[in-house]
Amino acid sequence: MDWRRFGIGRAHAKVILFGEHAVVYGAPAVAVPVPELAVNVTATRSADSTDCQVLFSAVEPDMVDRLTTPEKDLLEPAGQALRLLVANCLEVFEAEDSGVDLVIDCGIPTARGLGSSAACARAVVRALADLFDRKVDEKTCFELVQFSERLAHGTPSGVDAAATGAVTPILFRRGSSMPLTWGFDGVFVIADSGLASSTCDAVTELRERFDRDSGRRAYFIAQATRLAMGALRDIEKGSLPELGSKLTENHELLRDVGLSTADVDRLVVAAIGAGARGGKVTGGGTGGCVVALADDVEAALRISAELRSAGADATWMLRVRRPAAPAVNRRTWI
Repeated sequence: MDWRRFGIGRAHAKVILFGEHAVVYGAPAVAVPVPELAVNVTATRSADSTDCQVLFSAVEPDMVDRLTTPEKDLLEPAGQALRLLVANCLEVFEAEDSGVDLVIDCGIPTARGLGSSAACARAVVRALADLFDRKVDEKTCFELVQFSERLAHGTPSGVDAAATGAVTPILFRRGSSMPLTWGFDGVFVIADSGLASSTCDAVTELRERFDRDSGRRAYFIAQATRLAMGALRDIEKGSLPELGSKLTENHELLRDVGLSTADVDRLVVAAIGAGARGGKVTGGGTGGCVVALADDVEAALRISAELRSAGADATWMLRVRRPAAPAVNRRTWI
């Protein structure tokens, strides 16, 4: 069997600009990779061929006492899901008799709607492929990450599994993704509300609400689809005012179905008041993060400061740029 002394895998966070929750029902979603927030995994052979140890190196013992209850509840299930993912990977790689140990250094805040579970899973897959010197195509990697995501979230759409490995913004729908091209130079400001967000719980609660009101579900999906497809055009044409307006409209759509909170709403208002083109809750909702669109770094710094003053635990800036060469027209598939 071909194997190395250790394997390295890496993946990054993601931010959903449009389509969260609606994507579960087949609507399109627009997601953006956030390479500044990353997870690195080191995989090594274990002396015990039947064992798999998973160590989250960023979680020190004394830190656990400072985590909120939802965050604590995620740690052991996350470790168990990754152990099952390892077993699945070893079967795919024809290395079932091998034991492995994983050290996971995750710089992505958990329970914030930034794709930490999918990013950890993707980095694990890549680390194991590197350890056993296996080539893994994107389709296989996506399917393995989805296996882990189903354990964590029940019925994931797949957008996190795709976006945590993307190098460009993507348009995602029904298991397929298409790369997008930025038509403008700008900055997205991401703010952590400090409130844990459970995507699984939010998806379940929204589904129950929609089961009681199918008309509301149809309206939500139709409006989310309209915003995502309109945003696609705004992104590639560089229409910042229109894109920002759609972000805010999408926030209102999510808020109206119970996916925002007073604290999150306050952050959105603060961002817009500081000059953001628009802003919204991102990810599972009911907490988590807010994303806002700024014209440039100077504006982003001003917006970040205002968000922290309004209660954000942390902020990050994601700069986006137009490509040097014109984008090639692609087929329309959605």
